[in-house]
Amino acid sequence: MSIIKLIFKEIAHRKLNFVLSILAVLMAVAMFVAFFTMSAAQQRETIRLTRDMGFNLRIIPGETDMNDFWMTGFSKHVMPQDYVNRFLDYKSFSFAHLTATLHQKVSWHDMDIILTGISPEIEPSGRNKSSMSFAIKPGTVYVGFEIANKLGLEKNAKLELFGHVFTIAQTLSEIGSDDDIRIYARLDELQRLLKLEGKINEIKALNCLCLTSGDEDPLVILREQLNQVLPDAKVIMNKTIAVAREKQRLMFEKYFAFIMPFVIIVCAAWIGTMALLNVRDRKPEIGILRALGYESGKIAGLFLGKASLIGLVGAVLGFIAGTMLSLKYGPAIFEITARQVQPVYGLLLWSLLMAPVFAAISSFIPAIIAVTQDPAQTLREE
Repeated sequence: MSIIKLIFKEIAHRKLNFVLSILAVLMAVAMFVAFFTMSAAQQRETIRLTRDMGFNLRIIPGETDMNDFWMTGFSKHVMPQDYVNRFLDYKSFSFAHLTATLHQKVSWHDMDIILTGISPEIEPSGRNKSSMSFAIKPGTVYVGFEIANKLGLEKNAKLELFGHVFTIAQTLSEIGSDDDIRIYARLDELQRLLKLEGKINEIKALNCLCLTSGDEDPLVILREQLNQVLPDAKVIMNKTIAVAREKQRLMFEKYFAFIMPFVIIVCAAWIGTMALLNVRDRKPEIGILRALGYESGKIAGLFLGKASLIGLVGAVLGFIAGTMLSLKYGPAIFEITARQVQPVYGLLLWSLLMAPVFAAISSFIPAIIAVTQDPAQTLREE
């Protein structure tokens, strides 16, 4: 009788053992598939959420007095706006979401306010990324909470600012910082209003180099990179935001790396236990097969072949289960990037390759026990 026939007879004779073993493989594969199917959405969601912490790099004129900078919140010196474009020639730098800004404190309507001009973002990497700051349309401004509250300003109202009339695109919610006394405008329009065409006093950026290996200080690396582009500028990093962002990104991966080995061990032990129980229950049959002349290789092939079949069936069912779980619960978990939760059919191929190997390894010890049994001793015991 061929090995294949023996395998299917074995399955037909012990259906429950077969089903429980498949369930173990199914669970392991389903968890892997669900994780990797949702990982694209998870990564984008984490990036979006941590990105919303705000810019963590500030590039300012080199001659800035840092005592004045921290007292006023921005540099009193200016630099050419063209500085921001220099980053476009350096694709491997750890700077992203670069935005040229101009800040100026002025007195207006018996208030001290801050005027801030914002340019469209640029990406040195050349990749198309969603903007971190709001896009300001020509002729419009965004008004901080305290200013709007004190002057009774509302959305779509007209606002006269030093002889220029703007439309209020939005009155901002209370933030609890100097942004509440700030008016945002397009950079080019604010430059004309302040007669500072082509000038800025800060480049805001998001760094892509938060946690480095060893004892390296990421700020030292960033300053070395900046020196290649703007040797007469200086960079300031909000390390609290930078480290929090990177730790948040790594948290999910670390959790998965911690929990998955336990799942794999439990599933492997489950399959191995099912195979061991099968060997114990079939001792008489194995003794008869050995007495009839079936070689050790054929007996081992029976158990390893069954394990491989369990792996194949579990891989298909696990892929289906993992994908269905991802599609059902993924969009609710990752609401911002729900569209990223899509079936990854390449995982089916990996499952079909790895699950049979996983099941066969789990059944290896029971298979060795089966082939080393003395048929005469087994039959004598029965």
